[in-house]
Amino acid sequence: MSQSLNKIYVHLIFSTKNRVPFLTDDIKDELFNYLGGVCKNLECNPLQVGGYKDHVHILCLLSKKMTLVKLLEEVKSSSSKWIKTKDEKFSNFYWQSGYGAFSVNPTETDLVKKYIQNQEEHHKVKNFQDEYRAFLKKYDVEYDEKYVWD
Repeated sequence: MSQSLNKIYVHLIFSTKNRVPFLTDDIKDELFNYLGGVCKNLECNPLQVGGYKDHVHILCLLSKKMTLVKLLEEVKSSSSKWIKTKDEKFSNFYWQSGYGAFSVNPTETDLVKKYIQNQEEHHKVKNFQDEYRAFLKKYDVEYDEKYVWD
């Protein structure tokens, strides 16, 4: 086969350091657009970006030219630098060092998009940590609780 082809949908999840609720109404939409722009510039087409006060979700199509770890590194570092330029109140903004990345069946991308769009409603009953644990359980990811949070 002479051509390299792939279609890998990934659902990325990461939080602010110590889950500080920096993602307020006055910045979140601009931040989500910025995150989507970073993905697009890296040829990782964003399908949906959203989140809640202390974390983000990104559903994107992973470029065949990009490793997952490089994508996360670029998205987190550039957005962290960007948000610090927006207002003095973001001077201590940081993302957590880790992340979650979960594969998505192409037939289920609409479900994941809707899930990301409904974050505010979803988090009326479940905090980020419980949500993240549920993803780890759903994907049968072994983890040590003391290393998941920072």
